[in-house]
Amino acid sequence: MQIAHLTGGGTYDDPAIDEAVSVFADAVARRDPKMAHVYFDVSGLAGYGKWMDHAEQVAMRIRQLGVPRMLFGSDGAERGGGIPPREAWALFLKLQLSNDEFRVIAGNVAPYMK
Repeated sequence: MQIAHLTGGGTYDDPAIDEAVSVFADAVARRDPKMAHVYFDVSGLAGYGKWMDHAEQVAMRIRQLGVPRMLFGSDGAERGGGIPPREAWALFLKLQLSNDEFRVIAGNVAPYMK
């Protein structure tokens, strides 16, 4: 299962998004077997709304959920009116994650794509 936008519909500005993420983070911390095949895409996190105000919180949640569960994506095709993938990645790199964490995320592939 892939949870889009780290559970949000776009920006991380809505507090309900972090509330939803916390439910998944708690399940991961409990080693809930239902989380064994759950992945999260991080599209739409960087570049929209007041995202830099939440950068530290987002980085913390990514670590709690597990960097190996993160899938980079961009909904913003050139013609779609959103942020193009190359620019979305550049913005994503501004999150407070380590180079190793970014490297893992960059290499993650959803199991259904293998």
